[in-house]
Order: sequence, then C-alpha cells, then structure tokens
Amino acid sequence: MSLYLNHYGWLLNFFYPGLEWRLQHPDQKVLYLTFDDGPVPEATPWVLDTLDKYNIKATFFCVGGNLEKYPELYKDILKRKHRTANHTYNHLNGWKHSDDYYFANILACESIMEKLEEEVDIPQEWREKRLFRPPYGKIKRIQSDYLQEIYRVVMWDVITGDFDAQRGKEKCLKTAIEARRNGSIIIFHDSVKSISTIQYALPKFIEDSLEKGYTFETL
Repeated sequence: MSLYLNHYGWLLNFFYPGLEWRLQHPDQKVLYLTFDDGPVPEATPWVLDTLDKYNIKATFFCVGGNLEKYPELYKDILKRKHRTANHTYNHLNGWKHSDDYYFANILACESIMEKLEEEVDIPQEWREKRLFRPPYGKIKRIQSDYLQEIYRVVMWDVITGDFDAQRGKEKCLKTAIEARRNGSIIIFHDSVKSISTIQYALPKFIEDSLEKGYTFETL
C-alpha cells in the first residue's frame, strides 16, 4: 500500500506556482468532487447515476483514448451538466516525456473533446477557460508554466487512493472524510481499478458530507 499525501499543495506551490490545489472558501463549506481516468462503461455510468441521486455536479478529467472509444459516455457527462477536463490522450507522466510530445498528447485529447462538445450545449466559460490535470500529478516546471497560459492546471487537496486495491474501501472512505475541508478538491477515479472501492465509499462520503453541511460544485 502506498502513502498518499493530502493538504501539501501549499508546499509544492513554492516550486510550481499557479497550480490549483484547493479553492479558498474559509467561510463556505464547499467541496469539489473530481473523477480521473474515464470515461469507461464499467464505472462512469454508475458514477453519473450516483451523482444524479444526490443532485451533485462534479468535474471529470478525461483521457483522450477513452473519449475515442466511448464518445457517447463523454456526451452523457456533459448532458448531465458536469464539467469535463483534459487528462492527456494516453495518461502520460510528464516527467518521462519531452515537452513537445507531452503538449502534442494534450492537444490530441483537447481536439477530441472540442469535437464532441460541438454536439452538446455547455456554458461558454467552460469553452473559454479549459481545465487540465497532469496524470500522477507529475509535470515539469516548464510544462506547468506553459500550460497555465492556456489552462487552469488543477491538482488536488485530497487524494483518496481508491485505485489502490491494497488500501481497501474503508481506508479510502476514512481518508476522504478526515481530510476534507472547506474548498477541498477531492480525487476519485471512474476507472475499472477503482469501481469496487467507490461503489462503497462514494455514496457514504457524499451522505456524510451533506449531513455535515457541505455542498458540492464543479471547478
């Protein structure tokens, strides 16, 4: 089981200025649910139905290769009024690739997103200011600086580790509940690896958060 660090964006911003780790709402109990690595038919429809059940909107960081395979799933996310964002075409680790290749991979994902969005009505502001999250949270400083000219580069305040089978569903839920705070950007995954864990943890986390007076918004 790996160690997952929460609440450390303040430190990394010394080295990577401008990245979004948490939205500052000191007096507002607002949380930002995000889902990475989809869409896939094994997980995304269940996540969407669960969010509908609680009338919650979230933000989905999508992999371009999955968008090509499952375009109707992407359009369904948008039709249900959730926000979407770029997570590269091949789920690339920015540390391991040249800048040009990394940027081209992001552009490949963006092209697919924009083409599919032509068929769905979404807020203009979502088209004008795009969102990006680097897979694994691994990105070079030069890549980060360049991408911030185009994107809001979004990281996280809370990572649940839902993709880690050794971590277990109870630990995932415990982490999400104990680490959340006003303005937290929280990562779950709509992926094959995560589905059994989030089927347990996500509804319980949402219900506990609502009981504690939190609301949920898109980024």
